Amino acid sequence: MSLRWYTVVVDCHDMTAQSRWWAEVLGWPIAYEADDEVVVAPPHALDTSRQVPREERGPGLVFVQVPETKTLKNRLHIDLAPANDDDQEAEVRRLESLGARRIDIGQGDVTWVVLADPEGNEFCVLSPRD
Repeated sequence: MSLRWYTVVVDCHDMTAQSRWWAEVLGWPIAYEADDEVVVAPPHALDTSRQVPREERGPGLVFVQVPETKTLKNRLHIDLAPANDDDQEAEVRRLESLGARRIDIGQGDVTWVVLADPEGNEFCVLSPRD
C-alpha cells in the first residue's frame, strides 16, 4: 500500500482571488470550482489525451474560505524554483508585479527570496535548478 500526495489545502479569506493569483503565478489552470473550494492543478495532471499514471497526478492546490485572517508565520510553505536557465530575480519581480511582497522572517543572507502572497502566506523563490 502507498499514499499519493494529492493536494495542499490553503485557508483563505478570499478563495477566489487567492486561487486565481496562484494559478497565474504557477501557470496552472483552475481544475475545479465550487462554492466551498477552488482547485488549481498542474496542466499535466489534467491531460485527457493519455492515462496519467497515479504518481504523476498532482499535487494540486485547494483553496478554501475561512473567516479568520492569517496572524502568524506559516508552519508549512511552498518553495518555487525557476529553471536552470531562468533568472531568479526576474521571477521575483514578476511575482511582485502580481502582488507578492518581500518579507523578512529572519532568513539572513541566503540564496532564496522569501515572499508573501496577497493574503500574507509566506513562500520562497529558490535559486534556479532543474
